Amino acid sequence: MSKPVVAIVGRPNVGKSTLFNVLAGEMISIVKDTPGVTRDRIYADVSWLDKEFTLIDTGGIEPESNDIILSQMREQAQIAIDTADVIIFITDVRQGMVDADSKVADMLRRSGKPVVLTVNKVDNFDKFMPDVYEFYNLGIGDPSPISASSRLGIGDMLDRVIEYFPEHTGEGEEDERPRVAIVGKPNVGKSSIINKLLGEQRVIVSDIAGTTRDAIDTDIVHDGKEYVFIDTAGLRRKNKIKEELERYSIIRTVTAVERADVVLVVIDATQGVTEQDAKIAGIAHERGKGIIVVVNKWDAIEKNDKTMREYENEVRRVLSFMPYAEIMYVSAETGQRLNRLYDMIDMVIENQTMRVATGVLNEIMTEAVAMQQPPSDKGKRLKLFYITQVAVKPPSFVIFVNDKELMHFSYTRYLENKIREAFGFRGTALKFFIRERKEKDS
Repeated sequence: MSKPVVAIVGRPNVGKSTLFNVLAGEMISIVKDTPGVTRDRIYADVSWLDKEFTLIDTGGIEPESNDIILSQMREQAQIAIDTADVIIFITDVRQGMVDADSKVADMLRRSGKPVVLTVNKVDNFDKFMPDVYEFYNLGIGDPSPISASSRLGIGDMLDRVIEYFPEHTGEGEEDERPRVAIVGKPNVGKSSIINKLLGEQRVIVSDIAGTTRDAIDTDIVHDGKEYVFIDTAGLRRKNKIKEELERYSIIRTVTAVERADVVLVVIDATQGVTEQDAKIAGIAHERGKGIIVVVNKWDAIEKNDKTMREYENEVRRVLSFMPYAEIMYVSAETGQRLNRLYDMIDMVIENQTMRVATGVLNEIMTEAVAMQQPPSDKGKRLKLFYITQVAVKPPSFVIFVNDKELMHFSYTRYLENKIREAFGFRGTALKFFIRERKEKDS
């Protein structure tokens, strides 16, 4: 099951960022070198009680004039309506209910999406509760009083949010179908690829970047097997400023990747691989999905006998954080190699769900340790006791050691390479967790 998506919407200075930071906890203070871990903190993975969800800060409103604020709030609300399972609509008890709140509330109400109306800055419940009741006039349910900065009332609000999450139903047929997200910058040919696979113009395509209107799930049957393609598409307005477009496309990417088994990262062959491609690919990598880099418009490239190798070297260089990713060269225009996508998707899913017996894993580890001694520090040497696989999608392993401080990431990488040499695991990330165990326990 994919995680539900919760979006925060609200005017400037009502405390959206404060609430986001409180809910995201320490997640957002982590700065990684992996592209896709966005520093402008658009999304974070959050858990409350036993429920996990992806939190999105729709953000992007700058206080210039009331008209601009209202139009940007509508834009924000539309992003939330399009992508979220539940919307947190945050208002400010000290500013009271204003016209922009009412207009956005109308949009949210008409959308039919669940909305948790949240009144922030209620630092003293006895004092401010009469002012909170004013927000009943928005007509979108009971207001939840909170103080994000003082962390008051947040638990009660989250209890309301998770009530709207869909219940986990039994494993139905839909859960068994491979889910494939198509992500990438605007206008690289995502929709054209789906149209070609489908054999009809199901998704709107034009030469203007960002003309695809909504994320669409497309069911395609190939050789008797059904696949669900999720087109992130992403951009509702073609005249928004670049930062807003990028924010919107990242939000769409996160929500689509969350639901997918395999992610096709589409790159425009004529533009080459860019840092924005790396950021988009990083979102899939960070979430441990199966990844295929699809280089589209390959028919438009002048080639010689070295072209493909040189291109692949450049893709590998920019996407160096995911050397396991598969690469395919296709043309949505001509259909070149597109049918081979299905075999690649099947292979990647097989690798994502592969399980390796514990005995075999320990043989590989013992041999690896014999070939290259584990690191030591101040006379103390790392000892590896045991390895076992604990999960799939992505394949995840626990290694028991005497001192996890000694387990340098380069040695973990060395062990990963040895496991990949034995089993391939092409197209999927592998996750490793290091656990300490005293020698007498081993």
